[in-house]
Amino acid sequence: MARRVVVALIGPVRWAPPGIDPVAWRAALAEDVVDLLATMSEVEPAIAAVAADRPLADAIAWPGMPIYDLPARDVDAVLAAAARDGFEQAAVIATDAPDVPGLILGKLLRPLTTRPLAVAPAEGGVGLLGVASRLPAPEWLPTIDLDTAAPATLRAAAPRPADVAVTPAWRRLRGPADLATLDPAVEGWDSTRTLLSP
Repeated sequence: MARRVVVALIGPVRWAPPGIDPVAWRAALAEDVVDLLATMSEVEPAIAAVAADRPLADAIAWPGMPIYDLPARDVDAVLAAAARDGFEQAAVIATDAPDVPGLILGKLLRPLTTRPLAVAPAEGGVGLLGVASRLPAPEWLPTIDLDTAAPATLRAAAPRPADVAVTPAWRRLRGPADLATLDPAVEGWDSTRTLLSP
């Protein structure tokens, strides 16, 4: 089996529920994503952060969890760091999807057996939940910002559109409509749930 890593890329959070401190909200979302990655089987978890976000990465990392220090907050920098670490496959995930199921992340990695790249769109049509790539990443891969990238853009950059698999979408908590879709009956997202509790 290929050596695989799933990396939580700490990014900005531009919305928080009314009455909740945005700094605490951002930390809770990221912590829940990292906690999920730490419990997944057949992958190694890691965090990636630019210098300004390193204190948050240190606060939410599990013991021994690698933290990649990035010069810029983009997916290709994470993929390059994972390749230097000897991984054969890597997925990079946004940290504002606290209730994402491990199954969704598994489906993001699965196409790499036959394709060089896979993307999971963010629900709502803007940005991506995550990107998975064989390593080293394809030379044709453009700079990817999870907040703005689209599957169509990556498919257009590939030698063949079929080189980029599009896997099931999942929501990122970026506004009131996303928040309303959280299911209290689903296990996980404990830190986010605690902040939202009355």
